[in-house]
Amino acid sequence: MYITNVDVREYKKLIKIWESSVRATHDFLKEQDIQELKPLILNQYFHAVDLKCIKDEKNNMVGFSGVLNANLEMLFISAEARTKGFGKVLVEYAITHQKVHKVDVNEQNLQALEFYKHLGFRVVGRSELDGQGKEYPLLHLEL
Repeated sequence: MYITNVDVREYKKLIKIWESSVRATHDFLKEQDIQELKPLILNQYFHAVDLKCIKDEKNNMVGFSGVLNANLEMLFISAEARTKGFGKVLVEYAITHQKVHKVDVNEQNLQALEFYKHLGFRVVGRSELDGQGKEYPLLHLEL
């Protein structure tokens, strides 16, 4: 497994990974939420962050992260590649090379919360609404 930069021509691959990951981990989201988020992520959010992708031993892109201002804004691993260490490698890279020390997690996403706690993050705050103003509370974590 190795980490590389992401080219804008790879965004369509990223959005497929995003959707696969979200459907595997964000069971609290409604279908409408996913459909509303998809074009925002593809056309706006990818452009706003420093994107890195991780590839497996066969050179297949299996996950990605997005960082902005020391905050891990995105971490998504395809459903098929989950629990194989790709996410941990991306987070450790982000901490070491991109100076990440903060991340927000949907309160309902207990798997992600436990994952980040395992990596040394701790909850330091909570917001009632997510970034789109929807009623999906966010937990704010820091190293």
